[in-house]
Amino acid sequence: MALDGADMLDVGGESNRPEHVTISATEEISRVEGIVSRLARESGVPVSIDTYKLEVAEAAVLEGATIVNDIWGLTRTPRLADLAARAHCALVLMHNQDGTEYAGDVMEEIKRFLRVAAARAVDAGVPRERVMVDPGIGFGKTADHNWEVMRRLSELHDLGHPVLIGTSRKSFIGKLLDLPVTDRVEGTAATVVAAALRGADVVRVHDVLAMSRAVRVADRMR
Repeated sequence: MALDGADMLDVGGESNRPEHVTISATEEISRVEGIVSRLARESGVPVSIDTYKLEVAEAAVLEGATIVNDIWGLTRTPRLADLAARAHCALVLMHNQDGTEYAGDVMEEIKRFLRVAAARAVDAGVPRERVMVDPGIGFGKTADHNWEVMRRLSELHDLGHPVLIGTSRKSFIGKLLDLPVTDRVEGTAATVVAAALRGADVVRVHDVLAMSRAVRVADRMR
């Protein structure tokens, strides 16, 4: 992936797909510890740990991870901000919620959530430029919500933080194109280019070579 153009590598030991089975922190550590250690030594790019569990993040940081990617935006584990500050790590804060109901405008609610999360991280001592915000495509949102977020993605820059987005192979693309998860590379590329043109700073993908090329073209247009 690094050779294909990845600027960082994100490692997760527990699935976060709908209806996933939660595992213990001990099991999650056993899955990621060795991988993070080797990638940190050999990949030549920063390594991110995708977890909302403090014990897992601490173990990964000890093995060389320099980014903590929290899919719950500090709502489940606020102390991840303290770890990131103490270990001089970057911190990704994603919008997430149980269920898909929103009292008001979906983008305004996402921004409100991320504004609070980012302020909490900065207050804990994480430098503002190291706090990334992620609108959480596919998490606590319907397909229509996801398309609305994509359309209005540039609004996230109001928060004053780098924007990360992950659309790769997700179900809202599959539903639109009526395609299985294994056949969504073109749909993913369209969303990645759209995100880049709307100012996304980081895109989280699976098909690194193809998406790296698409981003380079989008960046040149931008």
